[in-house]
Order: sequence, then C-alpha cells, then structure tokens
Amino acid sequence: MSAEPASAPDTDAPGPRLARSALYVPGDAPEKLEKALDRGADEVIVDLEDAVAPARKEYARSTVADWLSSVDRTDVAVTVRVNAGELGLVDVAAIAGAPALAGVVLAKAERAADVLAVDRVLAAAGSAAGVVPLLESAASILRAGEIAAAPRVHRLQVGEADLRADLGVTLGPDERELLYVRSQVVLVSAAARIAPPIAPVSTDFRDLDALRRSSEALARMGFVGRACIHPAQVAVVNDVFTPSEAALAEAADVLAALAAAGSGVAVDGRGRMIDEAVARQARAVLARAPRGDRP
Repeated sequence: MSAEPASAPDTDAPGPRLARSALYVPGDAPEKLEKALDRGADEVIVDLEDAVAPARKEYARSTVADWLSSVDRTDVAVTVRVNAGELGLVDVAAIAGAPALAGVVLAKAERAADVLAVDRVLAAAGSAAGVVPLLESAASILRAGEIAAAPRVHRLQVGEADLRADLGVTLGPDERELLYVRSQVVLVSAAARIAPPIAPVSTDFRDLDALRRSSEALARMGFVGRACIHPAQVAVVNDVFTPSEAALAEAADVLAALAAAGSGVAVDGRGRMIDEAVARQARAVLARAPRGDRP
C-alpha cells in the first residue's frame, strides 16, 4: 500500500486511488457492518478500539473476523482500527488472514516499534495489508517522521480528540490551534513519500455546514480526504474532496502530453511547460476521482 515515488517513469499512470472518505463503524454492531460498504465511503474503518466497551472486545474481535471473511467487494477499502499494545496484536492476529483486509489503523501509535510489532504479525499471516498509524499524542507528533518510515505505513492519521487532551488545547472557530500539527503531518507524509493524510473526524455530525467549511480548509492544507463518524457526513466529505470535472480533464491532459512527448518536459494545450512536478500533482488529482471516473 505504498505511495507512488516522485520519480515514477510512467508519466500517464494516475497512481493508487486515494480515499476521499473513511467511515468508522463499530466492530460490535453486526447490523451496521452489514450496511457499511453501501454508505458511499471510499473506505470503511471497522473499529475495535474506542467504539467498543472493554467487556465487548472479544465479541467485537470475533464478529469482525467473521464479517471480513464474508467480504468479497473491492470497490470499498476495508481497514480495521485495532487497540494499542498487546491487545492490538491480538486484534491483528485475529484478522490478518482475511483477504479483504486492506489495512490496519493502529490506535495510539507512539513510535516505529509499535508499527514493527504489527508488521511482524501481518507478515506471519502472509498478509499484504498496510498500516495507518493514528497519531494521538504530543510524543507521536514529534516522532511522526520515524513512524512514517516504518514498514507497511501507507498514510498517517491524527486522532485529535486524544491529542487535544494531551496538549490542553481548546479549538476556536477557525481551529488555528492545531495548524502546526496538521501541517506537520502533511509535511512528514510528503517527505516520507507515503500517501497524503486524510483529515480527522468532526464529532458534530449534525452540523454539516461546519463540516463542509472545515473540510474545505483542510483540503487547502494538503489533506486529500476525511474520516467520518456518521454516514450523513460521507456525502459532504466526498463532495469537498472530489476534484471537479475540469480539474480531472486538465490532469489527464497533462499526463497525456508528457507521455506523447516521450521526455520529462512537454508543453500543454495552453502553451505552459509541464514537467514531473506537474505530473505528480496531476496523478494526485486523478487518484481522488470517483469510482468509474478515472482514466
């Protein structure tokens, strides 16, 4: 699940598809799992951590393992958020053999060693699943570069509820209090050549106008999607993070012009010079196209 390197020679390849929306679904709710793949999200994050009470962890783990074994769709990526520490390794062992498992979202990842432990369990099961470390503390933000470089890491996410508690931060209307943290995660992801991050959840699922405004701001910062805690949020998030038809057409033209030129530099239909840096941006745009709309 690694991101495409900057120097990819195939100029007309759009790159791996990026999730515009990722919907959290509690792992101990079979009725919600049955509907999860039809909610319109590009990715489903089945939750074995915060959404599940301690007394129901074992039940949730077996429920999710059984559900994963029945999933045969490829149009929605299926990931599972596991607990931190030893309990999380038990979670991973229970689901690692499922072919439908695209990734493990590792709660409260603090260091690269946490990812390495998950990698060993996945490797023992022969799983190709990636790992998405969830950064939820000041320590994890400061070690983000180390964590991003660990094996199998596909992208980073920030768990802002725990992080705000750790920092003692209270958000204002424009959320500038977390500007440094958000920019740091975007920067680290680009430096590590992994997929761009998806933005943290908005817990007020009733205020869709506020969700749109904050999502638009996060998109400008370099986030390419957003996690959702309620199905009602998915349509808004998909709309914000879906490139316009004009943007998709322009990106496709850029890659076609470079491919036709047969070199690292070309001129587009408007007479502008385009090179690999422009091609990288074009691939990122096409990677966020809705299903069926990619070249």
